Amino acid sequence: MPYVDRQNRICGFLDIEENESSGKFLRRYFILDTQPGSLVWYMDNPQNLPISADCVGSLKLTYISKVSDATKQRPKAEYCFVINAGMRKFFVQANDQQDLVDWVNALNKATKITVPKSNDGQQNVETQKALLDNLGPKKQVSYRTDIIGGVPIITQMQQERGEGQEGSERELLQRSHNQLPYFLGRPTQDKTVIKSGYCVKQGAVMRNWKRRYFLLEENSMSYFKSDLEKDPLRIIPLKEVHKVQECKQSDIMMRDNLFEVVTTSRTFYIQADSPEEMHSWIKAVSGAIVAQRGPGRSAATMRQARRLSNPCIQRYTARIGECSTLLQLYTCLRRLTSCLSLVLLPVRCLYFCLLSHTVDLHNPVTFKLYLENEN
Repeated sequence: MPYVDRQNRICGFLDIEENESSGKFLRRYFILDTQPGSLVWYMDNPQNLPISADCVGSLKLTYISKVSDATKQRPKAEYCFVINAGMRKFFVQANDQQDLVDWVNALNKATKITVPKSNDGQQNVETQKALLDNLGPKKQVSYRTDIIGGVPIITQMQQERGEGQEGSERELLQRSHNQLPYFLGRPTQDKTVIKSGYCVKQGAVMRNWKRRYFLLEENSMSYFKSDLEKDPLRIIPLKEVHKVQECKQSDIMMRDNLFEVVTTSRTFYIQADSPEEMHSWIKAVSGAIVAQRGPGRSAATMRQARRLSNPCIQRYTARIGECSTLLQLYTCLRRLTSCLSLVLLPVRCLYFCLLSHTVDLHNPVTFKLYLENEN
């Protein structure tokens, strides 16, 4: 069973399949250290190894998405669990069932990353004040001393070094201004900020979780490396967002307060600090999408409008309209012909009746003429 050492780390022996799909488990000493956020394993207890001995393997906790029981996946390996980390699965074998449960719970608890609390914002404000207070040394003024008639005359020398000092102060002020947080260093008159704050998002390739600063505006949602950055890592246009909802895969990812932003090309998984913050983000993004589309325009209406705006679909629709017009004309002609035939049928019958009474059908010549007229 794992135990906690003097440095408040979870330690213990486990068997790990170091070579993927090899089926060979090796005995290793594991250390779960939440301070640097890593899981490392050694050949033996580091206290029994030389001081210069390095670890055999290591894994950052931010790359771990889920730790679960793998008895069904590896039925031959008793008390086996799997660590899903990025593109790799690490199969580990515990000593007994209780050891398996303790390690799975400890790893899942350690990988639940949370975002900064509200006091971190106060620290940012204090950092900002420190930057403004320490822009540089105060302006120094040099003096020149002249003795005239035995009397010392002190003259201030502002003309000689005024331009150089002002230039250096402007440069220092510009450098410190670039280091200010985003909401101060970037003008906000052109765009309206609806919501901003720190969250944790999952990467697209390695599936690792990193803290990012999110900014929701009228037409887009962007995220930065921190609130000190000006250039966003990515901008998500709200017109590409299909839906924003609480993530149904939160149980699979073993993360609380998780919601998803579904776009045309990708689904963004974002973890908030609390359930209230998660619902606040969902409500804010959904409201921004509705405000952008305008009243009475639902998502289905927007999709239909985009589909009908396609030139190929427009040409196809025009051809269907032409074909429908020709079909209607043909139907009208057929109906008119049918009506005419119904009207002419009695006239034709009357004509043949009169002809049959006036012509001698027993005469071969007149009978032949009768047939020709009838045909």
